[in-house]
Amino acid sequence: MKLGLFVGALPTNLTVHEQIRDIVAAERGGFDSYWFAQTGETDVLTTIALAGQETERIELATGVIPTYTRHPNVLAQQAATVNQAINQRLILGIGPSHKPGIERLGLKYDRPAQHIREYVEILRALSTEGEVDYHGKYFKMTARIGLVESRPYPIMISALAPLMLKVAGEVSDGTITWMAGPTALRQHVIPRLNEAASNVDRPKPRVVVGVPIAVSDDHEEALSTASETFKNYGKLENYRRILDRGEHIDPSEIAAVGTENEVAEQLANYADIGTTDLIAMVFPTGKNIDTSLRRTTELLQGLAGKL
Repeated sequence: MKLGLFVGALPTNLTVHEQIRDIVAAERGGFDSYWFAQTGETDVLTTIALAGQETERIELATGVIPTYTRHPNVLAQQAATVNQAINQRLILGIGPSHKPGIERLGLKYDRPAQHIREYVEILRALSTEGEVDYHGKYFKMTARIGLVESRPYPIMISALAPLMLKVAGEVSDGTITWMAGPTALRQHVIPRLNEAASNVDRPKPRVVVGVPIAVSDDHEEALSTASETFKNYGKLENYRRILDRGEHIDPSEIAAVGTENEVAEQLANYADIGTTDLIAMVFPTGKNIDTSLRRTTELLQGLAGKL
C-alpha cells in the first residue's frame, strides 16, 4: 500500500510558496504522493506545476477538482500542460463535489453520475487521442488539444455511492474516498468498484483512501478534537451516507488516533482490506500544535514503504 499526504480537507492557511515547501519535504520524507483538494485557497493544478519543478519522484495529485465549475475541455488542456511540466507525475482526481456548494455558485447540481461518466470519457479521449467528438446526454462537444508530446495521466473520481462506484470502475482509474472507514470500504466501496471494472474487462482500479490521523497518548482528547474538527462532514449528504454504511455516527470514528503503535496497527488494516493508496490528513491535537504535527508526521515517515 502506498502512503501519501492529503491537504485541503481543512484550511491550510499556507501561501503558495509554503505549500511547495511542504511538498518538497514530503518527497524527502519518503512519501509516495501528495494530494490537494481544490477548495477556496490556491488553484491546485497551478501549485502542482510549480511544485513539480522542485521535486523529482513524488506523485502529485488532485483530490479532487469539482467538475461543475470547469468545462472538461478546459481541464483537459490544463491537466495535459501540468502533466508534461512535472514529467508525467500527475494524478487527476475529479468529482461533482456537493450540491450546496455548487448551487451557492449559481450552478445546477444535475445528474452527477451521468455528468461524471461523460466528463471522464471526454477527458480520456482528449488525453489519449488529443481530440473528441462527443454526443452524450450531458455534453455535446467537439474539441482538440494540440500539445506536443502530451501523454495520458490517471483519471480518478470521488466515488462513494453505488452508481458513482459503477462509473468509477467502468471508465476511471479508481476512486478517492473521504469519510469511508474499513467496514464501508470492505463491504461496499471496494467490491462494487472491482466488480464494475471486471464486468467491462478493465484492471482492478486504485483505491485511494483519505484518513484523518493524529498520534497522541490521550486517546479521548484526540477523538474529541477529531469530532470538533471534522463535524461538518457528517452533515453533507454524500459523506453522511458512507458514514452510515460503516455504522459510524460521528466523523471522528473514521480518524486513526492513538499512540504510534496503535495508529500503525489501524493503518495496516487498510492495506489488508485492499486499499492501494492511503493518504493521511494529519491534524493536531493537544496543547502544542507543532509537537503534535511533528510526532504524527514522523510516524508516517517511518511507515512509508512498509505498509
